[in-house]
Amino acid sequence: MKINKYFGLALASVLMLSACQEVEDALQGGVVTAEQKSEVALDNPEKISSDMNALKDILIQFATISDSYHDDFGYPAACLKYDNAGQDMVSENVGYNWFSYQLIFNDRIKTSSDALFFWKLHHQHIKAANDILKMLVTDEAPEGEIANYIGQAYAARAFDYLQLVQTYQFTYIGHEDEYALPIITETMSDEEAMNNPLQTVSDVYTQIMNDLNTAIPLLENNPITCDKATLTAGAAYGLRARANLLMGNWEAAANDAASALEVSGATPYTIAEVSVPSFNEASANSWIWGNIITANNDVVMTGIINWPSHLCSMTGNGYTTGIGISDCHKRINSNLWAKIPATDVRKGWWIDENMASPLLVNAFGAGIAAQLPPVCSMAPYTNVKFGNQGDILDAENSEDWPIMRAEEMLLIQAEALGRVNLADGKAALEDFVKTYRDPAYTCQAGDLNAFIDEIWFQRRVELWGEGFSLFDVLRLKKGIDRTNSNFSANVTYNLPAESPIFIYSIPEKEREANKGIDVNLLREDPVSPTPIM
Repeated sequence: MKINKYFGLALASVLMLSACQEVEDALQGGVVTAEQKSEVALDNPEKISSDMNALKDILIQFATISDSYHDDFGYPAACLKYDNAGQDMVSENVGYNWFSYQLIFNDRIKTSSDALFFWKLHHQHIKAANDILKMLVTDEAPEGEIANYIGQAYAARAFDYLQLVQTYQFTYIGHEDEYALPIITETMSDEEAMNNPLQTVSDVYTQIMNDLNTAIPLLENNPITCDKATLTAGAAYGLRARANLLMGNWEAAANDAASALEVSGATPYTIAEVSVPSFNEASANSWIWGNIITANNDVVMTGIINWPSHLCSMTGNGYTTGIGISDCHKRINSNLWAKIPATDVRKGWWIDENMASPLLVNAFGAGIAAQLPPVCSMAPYTNVKFGNQGDILDAENSEDWPIMRAEEMLLIQAEALGRVNLADGKAALEDFVKTYRDPAYTCQAGDLNAFIDEIWFQRRVELWGEGFSLFDVLRLKKGIDRTNSNFSANVTYNLPAESPIFIYSIPEKEREANKGIDVNLLREDPVSPTPIM
């Protein structure tokens, strides 16, 4: 298969020069100081559009750590890594599958490319946020666009630390005092950032909540016209709902999830809308926040180093369909699929044992639906949830990626309500599922533990493939059980809750560069488990 070579370093230099050009033009020559740039930005907010766009662009960039890695395509790649590290996304441990390292748990050590990828992706995003804050925050109360831009930066930084703290340490409850990460803010000098000690899980969450508490009023009181890739008050409320759920602040989590829905105006996909392959357009009313990916983005220009290449089972140009075997398709755990009722539209998000799905019939007609699975080398339980835009087997791979949807907020709200009052939680869950996924649904949970397991089941199905699988295992303190399923023997494990192998190690490059990290506070690299053959 031909791969378009992409010279990431050269393009990054061009983009950096372009990002500064507007401000340099405004200053009419000379060396641009941070103070001068700040003055121009405060007087003319539109002059820092490139700086603000960095909050979007970094999350969809190619080659965060290397242009030779075909699993290095920004936040969507991170989501696939997290889901392959759990028990719900099935693929094969073969050479063509760039996500096999997560399957066998050998990417959790300090020298692994994944440990470095997560770290660098989010720290580049943090730097972009800090640069904006350093430029715009003054002693005066911000207003208008400037206030909104500051709010976006605070919300972006909170998002990054929420992802990082769940990647490199166990969940908040029960681990509040464990060492997690260094924290970098806009007030730090470069020297301070390079001599920056580890902070506890509690410290990191304090930073997250402070950032979101600052961001929300700035965004809510100073809205701007924007696309779904821009952080808004709705997205910030959603991030705080996630954080509050992790911290066990149930009422606050429910309220924030409700606010995210109200402020954003987002509503779930209808049954009809998810009766065909979808989840690829940010314009969907379900999406609160997402990555907008167009034909001129670097991940698309690579040809096959993008999320549709690795996840969309009907792309005309990708690892899933382009090598003539089913090894790279992403499938659902057959045990999980078997639990989905036949009356639930989501059962059709994956083809069945007979290689059929009503989604394919609805989208393409019975004749093509029967031909697609063999033509695309699908195996039973292959996903057809994620569609490609354009014609069937379209090869462009310029599909958008969801970061936050209305459905997640409704599930947070239902769980949080149920932890306070079981009847309220069950009612909220039933309302969502019956209205939008399965008209025959009834929540049968008789106690809180059963209800939480039902919420987990709904999240595993609804959010499959979107990067929540591993974090939910950690938050709910579940094990990873791939036994008696369609996982191949060489990736079949049954691991207890909070196994050391579940979380990642701070990368070696950070340990070497940051002299403030006390290596005695860091754990030893975990040992990869032995599969149940």
